[in-house]
Order: sequence, then structure tokens, then C-alpha cells
Amino acid sequence: MRTTMDRAGRLVVPKPLRAEVGLENGGEVEVTVRDGRIEVEPATVSMRVVEREGRAVVEADGEMPVLTVEEVRATLERMRR
Repeated sequence: MRTTMDRAGRLVVPKPLRAEVGLENGGEVEVTVRDGRIEVEPATVSMRVVEREGRAVVEADGEMPVLTVEEVRATLERMRR
């Protein structure tokens, strides 16, 4: 899928691609260069394993979005393909 870059260096990522990888308007992204390509992906929240009541649990270092049942189902369906 092709897009264009404006004079300020901004790219428009087509909506189907944004939806496929979970990019949202105003959301933070990680931009890296790998093997001569620019990669853009949703920014992640760092996590750590802590012990609670004798069990290991994963705890986010920042705010996490609340997922709806529909979002979980859609993600599972994408992963199964």
C-alpha cells in the first residue's frame, strides 16, 4: 500500500494498516530503523513480574487501556489467521 510524505516529513498511515496493528489517533509509537527500513509500531508499556500472595503476577509500569470483549475476540481471530 503506497502513501506520500509531506514537506515536514509526515506520513499518512492508511486506516486499514493502522487498524491491523492497533495504532490509534494520538497514540505513541516506537520508530526504529532495521535493515534499511523504517519500522513503526505501537509504543509498549514496560512490565515486571512481582510476587503477590505467593504468586507471580505481571504488573505494568504505566496505564493500560481497558479492553472490550469485542477487542479481545478480534485480536484472537487475527492471531489465529
